[in-house]
Amino acid sequence: MHLLGHIVRFIVSALVLMFVSFIVPAFKVGGFWSAFFLALVIAIAAWVIEGIFGKKITPFGRGIVGFITSAVIIWVAQFVVSGVSTSFIGAILAALVIGIIDLFIPVKTPFEQGNGGRE
Repeated sequence: MHLLGHIVRFIVSALVLMFVSFIVPAFKVGGFWSAFFLALVIAIAAWVIEGIFGKKITPFGRGIVGFITSAVIIWVAQFVVSGVSTSFIGAILAALVIGIIDLFIPVKTPFEQGNGGRE
C-alpha cells in the first residue's frame, strides 16, 4: 500500500502540473507522461535540497525562500524532462499557482517521513 500511495501522489501532482500548464501561458507541459516525470524530478530535487539545506528551503516549506526554490526547480527541470518548456517568469507563475492549489489540495512529498515512516 505504501508504493500505491506514492504512485497516487505522483499522479495527482502530474494532474496539477497539467492544470497549471493550461492556466499559465509561459509554462507548457507536453502531456501526462511529461507531467508525471516533471513531478518525479521536482520531488527528487526537493528531497536532495531538503537533505542539504533543511526543510525550510524546500518547495514544500513555507515562505519566500521555499517559493523561489520551487520556481528555480521548475525552471531547471525543463532541461531534464522532455516536453516541458517554461520561461523563468512562467516558472514563478507556475510555482505561485501550484502553491495556491496546494492550499486546497495538499500533496505531500513522497519522501516525507511523517508518522514514523508509516501512513
